[in-house]
Amino acid sequence: MREIIFDTETTGLDPKSGDRMVEIGCIEMVNRVPTGATFHAYFHPDRDMPTAAEAVHGLSITFLSDKPRFHERAHELLEFLGNETMLVAHNAGFDFGFVNSELEMCGLPPLPRDRMIDTVQLARVRHPGAKLSLDALCTRYGIDRSHRTRHGALLDAELLAQVYVELTGGRQIGLSLAADQGETIVAVTGLAQRERPFRAPRPHIASEAELAVHAAFLETLKSPLWLD
Repeated sequence: MREIIFDTETTGLDPKSGDRMVEIGCIEMVNRVPTGATFHAYFHPDRDMPTAAEAVHGLSITFLSDKPRFHERAHELLEFLGNETMLVAHNAGFDFGFVNSELEMCGLPPLPRDRMIDTVQLARVRHPGAKLSLDALCTRYGIDRSHRTRHGALLDAELLAQVYVELTGGRQIGLSLAADQGETIVAVTGLAQRERPFRAPRPHIASEAELAVHAAFLETLKSPLWLD
């Protein structure tokens, strides 16, 4: 099962009032395990950067001045997202709103809302009454976020991927066993993968000699309980 975990950074809170998306970070997961495939891009917003927004993500208009416009990479993004892949985001309605606003300005169809998975909603069901921010969930699940000094789309997507695994079953969800000799077993610790060579199971049936020794031992027992 392929899923895309993604996050966006913007100039503000409402695309309908003229706010624009300035960064998107996407991570591909298959069966809840990251494949290593990512999509990351910055965009020139064709407007100023409000001080409050820059304080959150640190992206100045000077930094973004040489970055492409969204329409220049829109098709590349859509190719990465695919046509049916579920799209996971934290407070997903916000991110979908900005991506679809940018797609609309390009004359492209929006992302269907039935592809949306909102980790805030998942967390609300699993932890009612608890804090639901990405930071709070990382703390709850022991996910290291010490390198997150500011918001960043790809970094936040990486953290969210780990949170999503925990919200949907935990680390063991990625464990799989090889069916045939020569395959590998994939072990998941957090989201890191390591491959181990397949080892055939050791024989566990008693040998003829062991059965004979056991039978001789039973003959020495007097009035065993199982004969009462």
